[in-house]
Amino acid sequence: MKLTELINVLPKWQFNVTSNENPEITSLKMDSREVEEGSLFFCVKGYTVDGHDYAKTAVEKGAVALVAEHELDVDIPVVIVKDTRRVMALLANFFYGQPTEKLKLIGVTGTNGKTTVTHLLEAIFQEKKQKTGVIGTIETRIGSEVYPVQNTTPESLALQGIFSKMADENVEVAAMEVSSHALDLGRVHGCDYDVAVFTNLTQDHLDYHHTMEEYRYAKGLLFSQLGNRFEETSPKYAVLNADDASSELYAKMTTAFLLTYGIHVESDIMARNIEMTSSGTTFELVTPLGNKTMHVNLIGEFSIYNILAAASAAFALNVDLETIVAALSKVKGVDGRFEVVNGGQDYTVIVDYAHTPDSLENVLKTVKQFAEQNIYVIVGCGGDRDKTKRPIMANVAVSYSTEAIFTSDNPRSEDPKEILNDMTTELTEENFTTIEDRREAIQYAINKAQAKDVIVIAGKGHETYQIIGGTVNDFDDRKVALESIESKTKQA
Repeated sequence: MKLTELINVLPKWQFNVTSNENPEITSLKMDSREVEEGSLFFCVKGYTVDGHDYAKTAVEKGAVALVAEHELDVDIPVVIVKDTRRVMALLANFFYGQPTEKLKLIGVTGTNGKTTVTHLLEAIFQEKKQKTGVIGTIETRIGSEVYPVQNTTPESLALQGIFSKMADENVEVAAMEVSSHALDLGRVHGCDYDVAVFTNLTQDHLDYHHTMEEYRYAKGLLFSQLGNRFEETSPKYAVLNADDASSELYAKMTTAFLLTYGIHVESDIMARNIEMTSSGTTFELVTPLGNKTMHVNLIGEFSIYNILAAASAAFALNVDLETIVAALSKVKGVDGRFEVVNGGQDYTVIVDYAHTPDSLENVLKTVKQFAEQNIYVIVGCGGDRDKTKRPIMANVAVSYSTEAIFTSDNPRSEDPKEILNDMTTELTEENFTTIEDRREAIQYAINKAQAKDVIVIAGKGHETYQIIGGTVNDFDDRKVALESIESKTKQA
C-alpha cells in the first residue's frame, strides 16, 4: 500500500507531510526494534519513553516513512499529526482491511472476571463448532495456536494485526478482555464490537485513573463505542450485570440492545436455586427463552456471575441453551483462577489471580464455605500501583483467614518492606505474619498446614514471573507450591 493511499483516510486538514515521496508501506511498527525494510514507524509518546527519540534508529533499520507529532531531522517523509496514538489506531484499522467487520467480536470489561468470561465464551462457541479467537491477560489464542501477550489489551497496532490474522484464518467469533487503560488510551478504536459485556466494578487502578468516577467512566467507553445506530442486520448488544450499580450508568451510555444478568436483582438471565459444594455448583439457568438446570465444575458466587456473563453474551448471539449448558458443564477451570495444586497432600492449596480487595474477598468467602479447618492466605500488593488498596487488601486477608501471610507480589521499583508496611500499618488484628520473600512465604504456609487446612496463594495466578527492581525473575506460584509440598512430604 502506498503512503498516500494510507494517509488519505485522514481528513486533509489533520496532517501535513514533509515530502512528496510516496513509498510503498509493507508494515506498520511502533517499536523501533521491530522495524524492517518498508515499515511506517509511529512515534508514540509513552510513560517512560518517547518514540520520537527513536526515529533515526527506525530510519536506519529500514523505515520508509514516519508518523510523528512534530518535525524530525530525517530524510524520509514525516506525516505530522496532533495525536500519533489516535491516528495509529485509524491507520492500522485501514491498513489491515477493517478485520473486525469480518467476525463476531465480544468485548469483556470490568474489574474482575474478564479472563474467565472470555475462556467460557471460547468453550461455548467451540461447542457450537465455530472457530474462535481469544485475546487477554494470559495469552492470545487463534484456534489452537497460542501467542504471548504483553498487555491485557494490546496497543491498536498489534490488536488490528491480531484481528487480521484471525480473519485470514477464518475465525468466526473472537472474545477479548478490554481493560480500562486500553479504553482510556484509545487502543480499541476501530474495533467493531457486536457484544460488550460488563462483569463488575470495584476498586483497582486508582494509580492511573485517580478516582472511582474516572475508572467507572473509562469502563463505560466500551458501551458508548458500540455506536449510535440501530442495525437490523447486525445488532449490537450491551450485556450488563444487574447486581452492580454501575450498570445503570452504562445502560445510559449506550444505544445498543440491553441484556441483563444477575443473581439477586431481577434480570433477563438469572441463576436460581443455587447449590454449591467443594466440587462444583448446580443451579437453574433462567432465560427469556426457557430454563435449564446445569452443573458446573466451578465454585463460588463470583464464578456464577462469570458463567451468567458468558451465557448472556452467547444468548445475545443466538446460541441455543443446550449448547451453552453443554459447553459450560465441561469447563474444568482457567489457569491461575481458583486453581488447585495437587501434590498428593491431605490439605488444599489454591492459586488465584485475586489482586483486588473484592476479588480476594470473593475467593476467601468461597473457601470459608467448604474449609473444615484452618485457612491460610498468602498475598502481597504490586509495586508502582494503587497504594490505597493495600490496607484494604490486608484487612480482607485477616478478616477471612486463620492467618494471613503478607509477602511480595511484583514490587517493581518500590521497596518491598515499604509495601508491606503500607499493608499492615492500619491493622488492628494480629493474625498475620510478614515474610518478604514470596518463596519463603509459600514454604512457611505449607509447612504449617495440617490435614483439611486450606492455603490460598493470591495475587499472581497464571503469572510465571516476579518483577523485583528492573529484573524479571522466573516465578510461578503453582510450581513453587508444588515444590514446597514435595519437600515437606520428603521430610515427613
